[in-house]
Amino acid sequence: MKGRGISRGKARGKVTSLEKPFSFLGGVDPKTGTLTIASGAEGRSIKDSVFAFPFGKGSTVGSYTILQMKREGMAPAAIINEKAETIVATGAIMAGVPMIDSVDLSVLCDGDEVIVDGEGGTIDLPLVKEANVVTCILRFNGKILILKRSQEVSTNQGMWAGVSGYIEEGERPLQTARKEIYEETGISDLELVRSGKMLRVRSGPRLWRIHPFLFEIQSPQVTIDWEHTEYRWIDPEDVDQRMTVPGFQLVLRSIL
Repeated sequence: MKGRGISRGKARGKVTSLEKPFSFLGGVDPKTGTLTIASGAEGRSIKDSVFAFPFGKGSTVGSYTILQMKREGMAPAAIINEKAETIVATGAIMAGVPMIDSVDLSVLCDGDEVIVDGEGGTIDLPLVKEANVVTCILRFNGKILILKRSQEVSTNQGMWAGVSGYIEEGERPLQTARKEIYEETGISDLELVRSGKMLRVRSGPRLWRIHPFLFEIQSPQVTIDWEHTEYRWIDPEDVDQRMTVPGFQLVLRSIL
């Protein structure tokens, strides 16, 4: 993944992530590398880890805390932020800790093995597999189609989803979308309303690159194939009452 390089250097380690902004002053014991109660993750160590959090906060003394941690041998191997601010950026540069920002932290999980390149501004996840897929929302008279995945599919069995499928080599996403709709529902008479921006959704060891599409159809008649056991036409606001595949509600919000 491409971000923005803040502090040069290259490092490898396992991710320790926080969901909230973090202050190095008071949030960590610089002599042990252990997070304090003020961090909201008391007892966890960031020593030699790839420390990921949205952005820094607090006193400018936090910059010198990072430097002290480096001198004590307790500093993180690298730092990843969604948005860098001066305190953490300054501390990382002074301590020689590789740092990048402009990264969507939702694609990282605790314990991920990560390679951070502070100069190139990149993150590599060597143990995570990436898959390019389409998710198609079919709409008829204001209702949307959801399908329940069978036990014969490779992922997310028994969950509800839109029409989806892998983008084969050489295919364009829209081409895949139309093909999958016909195979999974028997519908060919449809109108493309809009295509959405590609979304990244993390689920276990996979990173899904989802290309969303919204289609209007002329008839609610559906003929499902082996990939699904049943289907429903529902109001979009009722989708949260179902167990859906990871990222499905994000797709709905983005495309509707």
